[in-house]
Amino acid sequence: MLAEIKGLNEECGVFAIWGHEKAAEMTYYGLHALQHRGQEGAGIVTTDGEKLNVHKGVGLINDVFSEGEVSRLQGHAAIGHVRYATQGGGGFENVQPLVFRSQTNSMALAHNGNLVNAHALKNQLEAQGSILQTTSDTEVIAHLVKRSGNVPMEEAISSALGMIKGAYAFSILTEDQLFIGLDPRGLRPLSIGRLGDAYVVASETCAFDLIGATYEREVKPGELIVIDDDGFRTKQFTSPMQRTLCSMEYVYFSRPDSDLNEKNVHASRKTMGKQLAKEAPIEADVVTGVPDSSISAAIGFSEATGIPYELGLIKNRYVGRTFIQPSQELREQGVKMKLSSVRGIVEGKRVVMVDDSIVRGTTSRRIVRLLKEAGATEVHVRIASPPIQNPCYYGIDTSTKGELIAANNTIEEMREIIGADSLFFLSTEGLEVSIVEDRDRMQHGVCQACFTGNYPTEIYPDTVIPAYKD
Repeated sequence: MLAEIKGLNEECGVFAIWGHEKAAEMTYYGLHALQHRGQEGAGIVTTDGEKLNVHKGVGLINDVFSEGEVSRLQGHAAIGHVRYATQGGGGFENVQPLVFRSQTNSMALAHNGNLVNAHALKNQLEAQGSILQTTSDTEVIAHLVKRSGNVPMEEAISSALGMIKGAYAFSILTEDQLFIGLDPRGLRPLSIGRLGDAYVVASETCAFDLIGATYEREVKPGELIVIDDDGFRTKQFTSPMQRTLCSMEYVYFSRPDSDLNEKNVHASRKTMGKQLAKEAPIEADVVTGVPDSSISAAIGFSEATGIPYELGLIKNRYVGRTFIQPSQELREQGVKMKLSSVRGIVEGKRVVMVDDSIVRGTTSRRIVRLLKEAGATEVHVRIASPPIQNPCYYGIDTSTKGELIAANNTIEEMREIIGADSLFFLSTEGLEVSIVEDRDRMQHGVCQACFTGNYPTEIYPDTVIPAYKD
């Protein structure tokens, strides 16, 4: 989940559309816009009103789908998913959307997030005779829905949502209905748009831009939306709570051209950089950002200080995000392949290197070394988020404090480890000020649990080291 990250992993991407003659094609392009949210698997399920059609596989969108495979997915509605798998969550069986068939009806489910009570629910379901086919939290939701008996689907889903806790943004597709839901605190992003007469739903608004859809609004925390041939209707399946949207969506995960909480991500990151400049000024010759998610904050830092912004680091566009590598050795090799310094820009200069976060510290150490090897006389590191000192249990791959450098070292010790001449982080207050414009609106709160340890939901003992996050 973070930029430095290259050690952080998260999330997934969810896309859905109802009422379009080329639903599969629109979903294919929508998933392309969300590819940054998951690169290990992808899938699309469509309905033609009578049956569900599915195609999915391991790999990138272009690896999983060819033109013929997309055209074979007939129907006026579809849901799609791109995924990132943490340890124990790999394999084709976990690639979403998951499809469940029965004699009465079928359903496909795509989910972004992590259920903090999934382990307890799985034990309960297995004790009652359920046989789980995957290690995914998503399957738990499906079993709970089916156990509601022969009641309307809307009622069954509402009942299931009353039993799950944690972070979830999901879409459920049946032969004749589309259901969209968001957890009571809105930890994951999810927005609604229109494409002509069709309804579109996506984890990020950048997916609307790619297919030419118009943004309408965000899905509200605790909201269940039903879309079918009778139209669009919505209900609150639980009492509204103060929203705590994951702050790392602003810091790292979301694309800069997406809007969250009615605020552009690039603008938010620039504000973080400006706030960071106020909190940690420095005399230097150039400012550079770590591509790509740190560029906006670096520009903001430059504008606030008057220190020129330069491209001191270049990203190799033909190398994937290194955070998806399964081992630390491969992750470090990925960083070497991914970035190079621009000697003509940094040589003989005092450089401010702006990054969005530090997780394990290995990437920051390597980048500082790159800049100094290119002749930088000083490298001052400024991080546009607070120190990550606590695990995330809501869909980001940091399960223990032992893997977090800030949880086990002082800032001075971290500075020595990464080899920087100085190191400063944005304060939690500064981060909130940068991304929350109206603190009194329930929709505009953020979760900072990975920085503060204040979790917005109950954390169950068996979620402390989660085996899998969707």
